[in-house]
Amino acid sequence: MSDRIVPTKPHISRRAHVASFDHYQRLYRESVDDPSGFWRRQAERIDWFHPFERACEQDFDRAEVAWYLGGKLNAAFNCIDRHLVERGEQNAIVWVGDEPGTYRQITFRELHDRVGRLANVLRRHGVQKGDRVCIYLPMIPEAVYAMLACARIGAVHSVVFAGFSAESLKNRIEDADCRVVLTANEGLRGGKTIPLKQTVDQAIEDLPVRTVLVARRTDAAVPMRAGRDLWLADEMERQRAYCPVQWQDSEDPLFVLYTSGSTGKPKGQLHTTGGYLVYAGYTHQLVFDWHPGDVHFCAADIGWVTGHSYVVYGPLANGATTVLFESTPVYPDASRYWQVCDDVQAAIFYTAPTALRALLRFGDEPVKKYRRDSIRVLGSVGEPINPEVWQWYHDVVGEGRCAVVDTWWQTETGGILISALPGATPCKPGSATFPLPGVRPVLVDEHGEVLTGDGVSGNLCLAGSWPGQARTIWNDHERFRQTYFTTYPGLYFTGDGCRRDEDGYYWITGRVDDVLNVAGHRLGTAEIESALVAHEFCAEAAVVGFPHDVKGTGIQAYVIPGKAADGVPPEEIEAVLKQQVRKAIGPIATPDRIQIVPGLPKTRSGKIMRRILRKIGEANYQDLGDISTLAEPHVVELIVQGHKAAR
Repeated sequence: MSDRIVPTKPHISRRAHVASFDHYQRLYRESVDDPSGFWRRQAERIDWFHPFERACEQDFDRAEVAWYLGGKLNAAFNCIDRHLVERGEQNAIVWVGDEPGTYRQITFRELHDRVGRLANVLRRHGVQKGDRVCIYLPMIPEAVYAMLACARIGAVHSVVFAGFSAESLKNRIEDADCRVVLTANEGLRGGKTIPLKQTVDQAIEDLPVRTVLVARRTDAAVPMRAGRDLWLADEMERQRAYCPVQWQDSEDPLFVLYTSGSTGKPKGQLHTTGGYLVYAGYTHQLVFDWHPGDVHFCAADIGWVTGHSYVVYGPLANGATTVLFESTPVYPDASRYWQVCDDVQAAIFYTAPTALRALLRFGDEPVKKYRRDSIRVLGSVGEPINPEVWQWYHDVVGEGRCAVVDTWWQTETGGILISALPGATPCKPGSATFPLPGVRPVLVDEHGEVLTGDGVSGNLCLAGSWPGQARTIWNDHERFRQTYFTTYPGLYFTGDGCRRDEDGYYWITGRVDDVLNVAGHRLGTAEIESALVAHEFCAEAAVVGFPHDVKGTGIQAYVIPGKAADGVPPEEIEAVLKQQVRKAIGPIATPDRIQIVPGLPKTRSGKIMRRILRKIGEANYQDLGDISTLAEPHVVELIVQGHKAAR
C-alpha cells in the first residue's frame, strides 16, 4: 500500500468536467442529499421517446429495483440515430485488426447503415422483441453491429467471450434459450486462428438453434448446414439499410451477460435499457473526462462487461469515437498498444493491470518507441492495480503528465462505482480512491455491523441503488436475491473486501467468496472444480487463487486422483486435467498449478477448508491457523510437503 499522494494535473483540471476535489465533494453531497434530483439530471444526457415519471423504486429486501419508470427509449437510437445530424461523418468506430497497420474507420452514418441491415436480417429470421440472441464473435465490427441491431429491434443480446469452450457456450445458449447465434468462420488473435464456427457447431449439436449467421473473418472454409447456417454478409446485402426502432420501456431487458458464480452454474446478469444507458454514458464522460473529439481506446473484449459499457454503449451514447481492438498487447511485440494510441490519436486509454504487468516485464523501451502525446487519461480496470505498476503506468507510459484512473466495478454494477476523476482526485497509487457521485459504499464486519470512520477494513457493500445496477439473474430471481441481498440485509453485497484508510481512500482487497479474479476475468472455483471432477483422473478437487506476477491471481488446483489415474505419472495427470478444463470452460480457466494430493483439509462435517489451501498456495505455511479440528489434520502437512517440493 502506498501513502504517496499524486496531485492532479493543472492542465487537465482547467478543462475537466469536475475541476477540483472541492467540486467533486459538492457534487457528491448533492447526489446523496437529493438522489432523485441528481439522477433525473443525469437522465437528460440521453433522448427519451416518452419521459419517465419516477426516477427510482427500490426494495433491497426483495431485490427489486427499477429506474426511470414509465420512460420509453431505444439504446441503438441513442448510440447512432441522434448523432447523425451533427456527427454523421465522424468516425464512430476505429477498428484495429490483428495485423499491425490494419485499420478501418466506420462513421456514424455507416454504422447506421450496417446496424439497420443486420437488424432487418434478424427480423427476417424471426427474432422479435424480447427474444435472446447469442453473439459469439471476435473483435470485429460485426460484433458491435450485432449488439446494436438487437437493441434496435428490442431483442436481448447475450455476448459470449470468443475464447469459451463449446461446453461453456452451450450452457449459456441453453440457459438464455437463444434460437439465433452469430459467429465467424474463424477468429484472429495474436497471429493465431480460433475455430469459432467449429466451436458453435459442437455447442448447438443438441440444441434447438434455428439460425447461425456466420461472418467471414478469414478465407477458411467451414461446414455450413443447409437451412441453418448462413453467411452474414450475404444476408445483410439482401436487406435495406433502414430499420425502424422498437421503442423500449426503460425496464425492458437490453442484454444478459454471464458471470461465473460460487456454484457451478454461470449467472446470467440481466441489465435493462434506460438505467444502464444513462449510467454508461454518465460514467464514461465523468471518469475519463471525455470531451467531443476525444478518441476513446478501451482495449477490452466485448465478451466482458467492460467491452459492453466502455467500448460500445458508453462512448457511442456520448457520440465518441471508440476503438475496437482485435489483437493482444504483445503482438507482434510489446509496443502494440502505444503504436495504436499514436496511430488513432487516442486521448483516453483503458486496459487491465494484467496487461500492464506483462508489458512492464519488457521494460521501458517498447513504450518509448512511440510518442503517446495524444493521451490525456490512462485507465485501469478488472482488478486492483499494485502500486508499482500504477507508478510505471503514470511515470513511463503517461510521462507524469497524464491522469491515471484506477476503476472499481463489476458485471453486476453495469458501470464504474469507485474511481479517481482526472481533474479532481489526488491519487494514492493502488487505491481506487473515492466513490462517484450517486454511489454510497458501506463497509461492514462479518457480523453485519457497519464500520464508520476511517482506518477500517471490512466487506464492501452498497447502500441504495444506482441506475446501472443489474436487475436480476436470468430466470432465477431468488438466486439473485440470495447472492447479493441476504448476506447483509438492506445492503447490496459486492463480494469484495475493502479497506478505507485514514484519509478516506478506498482500497479493494479482492474477493471474499469463492470467485477468482484472474487477469480481470471472474471465474467461479466451483465451475473449475466441476470441470476437473468430470474427468476420470480426478476423484475430488479444490480450487483456490494464489498471487501471480502477471495475472494478479493464478489458479491452483488440489486434486485427489481417481482410480483411472493409478500408475499414471503425475505430470501426465496434470497435463490431461489442464486440457480437460480448457475444453470444458476455456483457456482462461486453465489452472496454473495442479498439485496431486492424498486428501483435502476438511471439517468433520465434510466442508473443505479453502482458507488453509489458499495459505499453502501463497507459501504462507506458518499461518495456517488451528488445524486440530479437521477430520484428518495430518493431510495438511502432506499437502505442505508436496507444495514445498513442487516449488
